[in-house]
Amino acid sequence: MNPTTPTLRIKVATEEWEFEQIHRLNYRTFVEEIPQHAPNPEGRLVDRFHAENKYLIALNGRELVGMVALRAQRPFSLDSKVPNLDAHLPAGRKPIEARLLAVVPEFRKTAVFVEFFERVVRQCLDDGYDLAVLSGTTRQLKLYRHLGCTLFGPLVGSAGAQYQPMYLTFEDFGQATERSAVFRDVLTGDRDATRPLNLLPGPVLTAPEVDAAFTAPAISHRSPAFLDLLAGLRSGLCRLTGARDVQVLAGSGSLGTAVVAAQLALRTTTGLVLSNGEFGERLAGEARRAGLRFDWMRLPWGDTFDLEQVQAFVARVPRGGWVWFVHHETSTGILNPLGELKQLAADHGLHLCVDCISSIGALPVDLRGVHLATGTSGKGLGAYPGLALVFHDYNPRPEPDRLPSYIDLGHWAAHASAPHTHSSNLMAALATAVTLATPERIARIAANARWLREELRARGFTLVAPDHAACPAGITLAIEGPITAAQLGEELEQRGFALNFRSSHMLARNWIQLSLLGDPPRAALARLLHTLRLIVEPAATRNGASTRVTP
Repeated sequence: MNPTTPTLRIKVATEEWEFEQIHRLNYRTFVEEIPQHAPNPEGRLVDRFHAENKYLIALNGRELVGMVALRAQRPFSLDSKVPNLDAHLPAGRKPIEARLLAVVPEFRKTAVFVEFFERVVRQCLDDGYDLAVLSGTTRQLKLYRHLGCTLFGPLVGSAGAQYQPMYLTFEDFGQATERSAVFRDVLTGDRDATRPLNLLPGPVLTAPEVDAAFTAPAISHRSPAFLDLLAGLRSGLCRLTGARDVQVLAGSGSLGTAVVAAQLALRTTTGLVLSNGEFGERLAGEARRAGLRFDWMRLPWGDTFDLEQVQAFVARVPRGGWVWFVHHETSTGILNPLGELKQLAADHGLHLCVDCISSIGALPVDLRGVHLATGTSGKGLGAYPGLALVFHDYNPRPEPDRLPSYIDLGHWAAHASAPHTHSSNLMAALATAVTLATPERIARIAANARWLREELRARGFTLVAPDHAACPAGITLAIEGPITAAQLGEELEQRGFALNFRSSHMLARNWIQLSLLGDPPRAALARLLHTLRLIVEPAATRNGASTRVTP
């Protein structure tokens, strides 16, 4: 048996032959090596919690060389040995008990043991736990301390088989890996280095089904199959949003914004732009480029709309005019009130226009009664960038004497969204993504956002958007102190996390943004929190500063 063999793999035990070897390694370790249990002629020891255990095992081919049992059901075995166990544990944690940690002697002082232990931590995080409770043999206390364990309470067990109660927070384990060159070499190698976790606001994390649709053979945008695909996509988008109609254009979300501005330029009325961040200000810029006459309620970034103040501005716009704003202001993470502004516009006889580029697909969006709205394929819908969506509640007419064809919404509508060349790959990916934009996905993004906001705040980070106006699909952090947002972003990239910090408006304010538009799993977000702790606390220690990250 060679401890460096490449056939070693770590997995959750599922097979009968694996469980049989678990019972035998259990016997060799806790009967023959550590006399905790009485010998028996079978040479196997079945744990009393076997039916409730999840075993993580290390296999060398088909030979078991390491194992640990994970059990979340209370009471833990340590509950019966340590009175008031929870009093010894950090508050606000979700604990799991790790027992029966056993590694065959040949592998104990190799990188295999380190990697196995790290995989245990990852498994706990994947299962939603952030604290491991264990009792380690007194023969290996130095090792447990080295791993980052905190010892507490009196010894348990019997003479010759004594154990020290302890717990391990995964932040402490991470700090141990930072201190240890051996740990770093094992844990920060090239694992998934080419596929970082995508927490960008675009391009976003895509589902395997979307990837598969994108790689299908391309077909002509004039073919009946493509036209059927496009018609089905438009119908699906209208069902998702309640919109009357939508045109799908070849281009980015910015093209959609230009199309809306061009439609408003056809009107003789004035309007109002509302902004409280980068993308609201871009709407005002596009309105100027189109020669629109408008008022501008320009708030500081991160402020929320005071509806009484908005009403005062709205009242100055003549009936038949328009109001234009951003639904999810991704620069700050604020969700502006679509429903209230829709009602306010209706009460004053105004046409409401909405930038929904970073909200459609990731949260409920009701476009019934909205004059014009924009979306895109590569944001909340979870597909690839390259398609602009313009929703409308009227029948736009082509304007060949007034508008270039590419920004003429009536031109696109007259040709059922296919007057120009389209990519069937982009279209198929988006059509698949729309079918995946289910209420369950939206609810999952919202739940993960609530949890993540609480965890980030508990760790001392300051969130730009207040809770009452926060969008579930994105979180912007204001950074100040021992590390800049750019440094933090680059460190995270090196460790496998892609966040938005390079945009000029982010760099100017020392902000960093993480997006849930692609529906990243909770376990991946837990690993992000763990990694943030690893980066920020050592930086604070080096600079003699607080670990708190505030504006």
